[in-house]
Amino acid sequence: MRNYLGKTLKKDVVNAFGVTVLPANIVLQEEHLLLLEKHRIEEISVVLELVEPPPVQAKPSMPPRSVVNQVMVQATAIYDSIRESGKVPLAELQNHIIPAVKSVAGHPNLFELFEAVKAHGDYTYQHNIGVGVLSTMIGKWLHLQDDELTALTLAATLHDVGKLKIPADILNKPGKLTEAEFEIVKKHTVYGYDILKKTEGISQRAALVALQHHEREDGRGYPLGLKSDRIDLFSKIVAVADIFHAMSSDRPYHKALPFYEVVRQLREGYFGQLDPHIVSVFLENITSKMIGQKVVLTDDRVGEIVYINPHDEEAPLVRVGEEFVDLSCERKLQIKQMIGL
Repeated sequence: MRNYLGKTLKKDVVNAFGVTVLPANIVLQEEHLLLLEKHRIEEISVVLELVEPPPVQAKPSMPPRSVVNQVMVQATAIYDSIRESGKVPLAELQNHIIPAVKSVAGHPNLFELFEAVKAHGDYTYQHNIGVGVLSTMIGKWLHLQDDELTALTLAATLHDVGKLKIPADILNKPGKLTEAEFEIVKKHTVYGYDILKKTEGISQRAALVALQHHEREDGRGYPLGLKSDRIDLFSKIVAVADIFHAMSSDRPYHKALPFYEVVRQLREGYFGQLDPHIVSVFLENITSKMIGQKVVLTDDRVGEIVYINPHDEEAPLVRVGEEFVDLSCERKLQIKQMIGL
């Protein structure tokens, strides 16, 4: 019954003699749970009211981090509900979460957006929202129609829903997983597929994304070892967003990678693992917005990008005070962080 703390009763709770123990519409506190236990009232007898939260108001002037924080509050409650019931509250997602995710994905400052969606705490929940935002952004760059974009946003936001069935001590383990533990984690793809394919009103593509987002172009992914031509486009988009977000965020077993390393690993993903066209579009849109961007170099100096070398986009010309640093020549220096402010 501990899961009921802070939730609202939908109906009166009566004991075996028909006496009302707790009235409807009260918010359950510790003393109420003790009273239920005293009267030997089972959990199945307690009907909870799902409180409809107000929609997130994503105003154009609102910083993306503020919007993401608001979304996280609602999303956490929704994911907790899915964990308890095994059912996806689709209407809540469509009415409250998805519009806000689509809105924040259109923020004009790309690097401020990247900072806003980085995970800095409860990685699993923040990762779902972050991948939803990044996938939506990629979908826009690929010129998806609005109905497709909405379907992609929903699928991406739910891509890891199967992890709700994975033990928390494995998901949050600070060290490297054992082979047996990794096999358990890999099952989240199948669990997610099972949850979503049973959800009435949701696109089957969302279920496919949950199943396929760890498949790879060369067939070396999981759970089915599918190759490129058998992987859905949405799954390929989410795979890129998933990897970028994971590498850019603090996780239980490693800190966020520096920017240059994230870009390098993504670019290497061209060769067999990730869809080369999607990665190319993603990286081209990042580099095209780098001019004028504040950066932290690997020697901790702060500068501003003033020129992108078309033959070496990851090594731009950076102005540091009165000095110009050409990273294509200064190979010991690289971009550690883009300052998203």
